[in-house]
Amino acid sequence: MDINDTGLIPLGIAAADEEASLPENHAPEVLVITGMSGAGRTRAGITLEDLGWYVVDNIPPRLLRSLTGLMTSGSSVTRLAVIVDVRGRSYFSELISSLSELTQTGVAYRIMFLDCSDDELVRRYENVRRPHPLQGDGPLLVGIQRERELLSVLKERADIVIDTTTYSVHDLSRKVRAYLGNATEGDPQLTVMSFGFKYGIPIDADNVADVRFLPNPYWISELRHLTGHDKAVADFVLSQKGAREFVDRYAQMMADVMAGFAHELKPSVTIAIGCTGGKHRSVAIAEALSERLRELGHPARTVHRDLGRE
Repeated sequence: MDINDTGLIPLGIAAADEEASLPENHAPEVLVITGMSGAGRTRAGITLEDLGWYVVDNIPPRLLRSLTGLMTSGSSVTRLAVIVDVRGRSYFSELISSLSELTQTGVAYRIMFLDCSDDELVRRYENVRRPHPLQGDGPLLVGIQRERELLSVLKERADIVIDTTTYSVHDLSRKVRAYLGNATEGDPQLTVMSFGFKYGIPIDADNVADVRFLPNPYWISELRHLTGHDKAVADFVLSQKGAREFVDRYAQMMADVMAGFAHELKPSVTIAIGCTGGKHRSVAIAEALSERLRELGHPARTVHRDLGRE
C-alpha cells in the first residue's frame, strides 16, 4: 500500500513552514496516533517502534491512563505511542474523556493525526480488498465520510497533522523519523566483520573487501600462532604497502554512502573484511577500519566471525 504525505505539520504552523521540526523533548513522551483508516497509522507505529518507542496498537481509550503508569521513575519506557482509532467503535467515543483524564493527572501528551484524501483512501482499500470499519452495508465512501466526521474534533486538537496522500510508506517513515527521532536515531547500525574466505562469505554482508593482497603473517613463524588482535601482527599487516591507504580510502567511501543507507531506511550495514583464514590480516584491518570509521563520525562495532576456528 502506498502512503503519501505532505509533511508533519504542527497545528497552527503555515504550510510554508512545514519543514520546521518540533522542539526536542528529553522528558518522557506520550504520543497518541489516530486518524483516517488507511492513512498510515500502522506504518507510523512501526517507525516509532524502530526508534525505540513503546508502541501499543488499537487499545480501548480507557486504558490510556494505566499505560502511562509504565513510565515510572527508572522505567525503560520513556516514550510511549498509543494507536487509537475507530476499529474500537464503541470504545472510541471514550477517547476525549480519557485524554482529559491524562491532562488532569499531569500527563503531557501529543496527538498525531494521519489524514488522506478520499480518492486515495478508496484506491488503497480497493488494492487491499478490505471493507472500511464504518461502512456497514453501504459503499466505501459512506464509511470514509462517517469516519471523517467522527474524527473532526480530534483533527482540530492534533499537535501534528500528516496528510499522507502523496507519500510512499518510506516517505512517511522518513517524516516521522525527522520529527520524532533525534539526529542519530535514523542512522544504520554499522558492523565491521572479519572472516576467512575458506569458511565462506558472510551471508549478511552488504559490502565485502578482500585483503589477501597483503602478505600473510601465517608464513612468519613468530606470528603464526598470534592473531590480528596482537600488536605484532597488527603492526606487520598495517606496515605493508597499501594497507593504511586501503583503510583510509575504504572508510571514506563507506562514510560517504552511509547517508544514502540512512535515507533508504536501512537498519543495519555490515562490512565484511576477508582473508584466507580470518585470523590475521582481516582481523587487523577490520579493527583499523572500525577505528577510522568512528573518527569519521560513524560508530562501528567489530565482530570476528572466524577468529576462534582452527
